[in-house]
Amino acid sequence: MAGRRAALKAIDWMAFAERVPLDQRIMFNALKTTSDAISSRLTSLPEKPPAIDWAYYKKTIALSGLVDEFEKKFSALKIPVPVDSETAKIDAQEKAVEKDAIAYVEASKARVVEYEKELTRFRNMIPFELMSYDDLNEAFPETKLDKEKYPYWPHKPIADL
Repeated sequence: MAGRRAALKAIDWMAFAERVPLDQRIMFNALKTTSDAISSRLTSLPEKPPAIDWAYYKKTIALSGLVDEFEKKFSALKIPVPVDSETAKIDAQEKAVEKDAIAYVEASKARVVEYEKELTRFRNMIPFELMSYDDLNEAFPETKLDKEKYPYWPHKPIADL
């Protein structure tokens, strides 16, 4: 059992708790309590189960051959240990997600640099209350009117009425 216990991954509960939203703290605490209870029960079990004393049962059971039959069936019983096929998939997913997260962080850093430049531009421009239309069009070129596309703005041409 200890060999199998060593293969289990330890859970970093502090890092896990940092990512849990406040409205889900009750569920998180229940999960941690349940996990701790199962973990303590698992560690209290011995490495191997105690051996069956077949001689004791042969002395105490009156039916002859019954204990021998049980012993033969018990020794023939082989319980297959399930093959772990999911850990490799989970590790591959974890690496892919980690790669995506690193790419997202790098893209976010680039966006932050752009936003910092834009913020400095906004801090250095004159206040809106003191701007003329020319200052506004210079600061925000997208607000400049297109005289060729809309020659009569804000009025509609007589032909459209």
